Amino acid sequence: MSVSTNTVQLVQFTDLHLLADPEGCLKGVATLASLRATLSAAAADLAAADAVVLSGDLVQDQPAAYAHLPPLLAPLGKPVLCIPGNHDLPQVLATSLQQAPFQVGGQHDAGRWRIMLLDSSVAGQAHGGLGAAALAALAEQLRQAADRHVLIVLHHPPLPLGSAWLDEIGLLDGAALLALLHAHDCVRGVVFGHAHQVYDATAGRLRLLGTPSTCAQFRPRSAEFALDDLPPAYRVLQLQADGQIDTRVVWVHCD
Repeated sequence: MSVSTNTVQLVQFTDLHLLADPEGCLKGVATLASLRATLSAAAADLAAADAVVLSGDLVQDQPAAYAHLPPLLAPLGKPVLCIPGNHDLPQVLATSLQQAPFQVGGQHDAGRWRIMLLDSSVAGQAHGGLGAAALAALAEQLRQAADRHVLIVLHHPPLPLGSAWLDEIGLLDGAALLALLHAHDCVRGVVFGHAHQVYDATAGRLRLLGTPSTCAQFRPRSAEFALDDLPPAYRVLQLQADGQIDTRVVWVHCD
């Protein structure tokens, strides 16, 4: 990836699924140990980053698990931009990570770019939704951001990925969101989690990017829930001054 002095670099981690027990496992994976290994593998990318993105499911329904994050991420000295996923508790997340360098929701400006953090979680549901009020507010925010390039960050995929079970719990108003984003030339990309797999497609000027989890991965295009045998991963995004997005996914081999 080419880098210029105007490039904004983000490192995205998603679907951490941390448990209160530091040694707790989910689907056979010790999620905190897996996150630590992923952060270690990402050390050089984090050193060069302008900000870190945590795109949902930071914990696995356990509020005490948020306490693991400040000791791991605050020493980086970078803004840590967070949104909730369906396994998060949004109010607890906002309270637990209210201190710098964490930011929950809102927007973050860096270089020529504005990163908009959307909360697609729906209380008590695995699927996501934004709702008419949030979409109207986003439309106004995009009008105000017309002099910048915009990257949208949310948890749920805004389009079908080809897995029947997973598509049922995606973003229910994803089509409305994409129509809105296509109507605003400033929007250049959407990055999401939830799918525990790689996704990379282009729709018009929009780059649509799904990122694997820091723990277990889902098997792509599976009609029913199934785990893949791929390792943890993270994504690096380089946001260029001309609006181009360069990106790569890094797989972390923990053995």
